[in-house]
Amino acid sequence: MKVYEKLIEYINTYPGGIAWRIKKHCKVIEEHLNPEEEILFIFTGQKTLSLFDIFSTCVVAITNKRLIVAKKRVLWGYSFISITPDMYNDLTVREGVIWGRVTIDTVKEVITISKLSKKALSKIETEITEYMIREKQKYQANEEES
Repeated sequence: MKVYEKLIEYINTYPGGIAWRIKKHCKVIEEHLNPEEEILFIFTGQKTLSLFDIFSTCVVAITNKRLIVAKKRVLWGYSFISITPDMYNDLTVREGVIWGRVTIDTVKEVITISKLSKKALSKIETEITEYMIREKQKYQANEEES
């Protein structure tokens, strides 16, 4: 299934978030997916802390290899962030009056995805946390065998 189609499933299941130009953002993810990579979960929101900025839409995908944050810029270029499990620290979820936000803390940076449907927050937290725990356990098991 294509990236855009998976994202539409998420939007239909969890309406109420703000997202624009999602087809363009999904194309950035498709360009960077490796042949053996498959998307496990995908969602969209605003990559900003500003309450008034509604033009910072990005798409976040969890694959079987990493967590991806992709954003197609309006005029030219794009932004692409790849977070492997060894770079992941923790996740913070905040629910506001209208929307929620998720903050992904990594070794190098902190990424905040805001204006998410409040109904989606627990699903997003579960998907990211379970994936990272599973992958970190695999990594630790491989280290112990070495």
